[in-house]
Order: sequence, then C-alpha cells, then structure tokens
Amino acid sequence: MNAIDKIYSNELGISFFWKQEKHISMPRVQLVFRDIGFLLTLNELKDFSNSCTTTIESQCCRQCKNSQQCRSLLLRTPSDKIDLAVSREEVHQIQELIKGTIFRVELKDWVRNLSLN
Repeated sequence: MNAIDKIYSNELGISFFWKQEKHISMPRVQLVFRDIGFLLTLNELKDFSNSCTTTIESQCCRQCKNSQQCRSLLLRTPSDKIDLAVSREEVHQIQELIKGTIFRVELKDWVRNLSLN
C-alpha cells in the first residue's frame, strides 16, 4: 500500500492516487470496485457519476422481487466500449464512491490553492 495515496473508500470499493502520478499536474484517480479498476480524470469521474444518476432514474426492474441480487441495470462507464451490469444497490454504492472521491479531490485542490494565495 506504499505505492498509493488513498482518497476514499466504502463497502464496495476504493479510490486512490498512484504515487508515481503525483508529479503530474492533473493526476488520474484509480477507482476500484468488484474486480474492476478504472484510471480516470476528474472530469471522467463526474461523467461517470452522471451515468450513475441516469441509471438510477431508469424505470427498469422496479417490480423485481430479488432487486438486491438482480443485475439487470446497465451502467455506462467512461469507456464507450464498456457497460457494467449492476443491481440498483450497486449503482448507488458506485455513485457514493465516485461522489466521495470527487469531493475529496476537489477539497484537496481547493486547500492547496488557498495555501498558494
């Protein structure tokens, strides 16, 4: 774990910076959940969060008797070639992980810019 700087985590996953990317002016965030990892910019994280909102608002599967295990929702990812099959609970947890990550990254940038002024 010495090679990373943790940003945020929840029950589903974790986000972090690779220390080797720290010298880059806009380092990408590694977002890992289930057995999937995405290396994303802040704007890509925001787009991913918007995709979660769109998926959450979809009417699919509201009558499902086993909604905890049913992975019938398709979540668009920042990669235009990859969609994920997720449950309603998973998409909520993914979005919480993404929003927590965005908040912490933006807060860190704000504090850094404040100290520079």
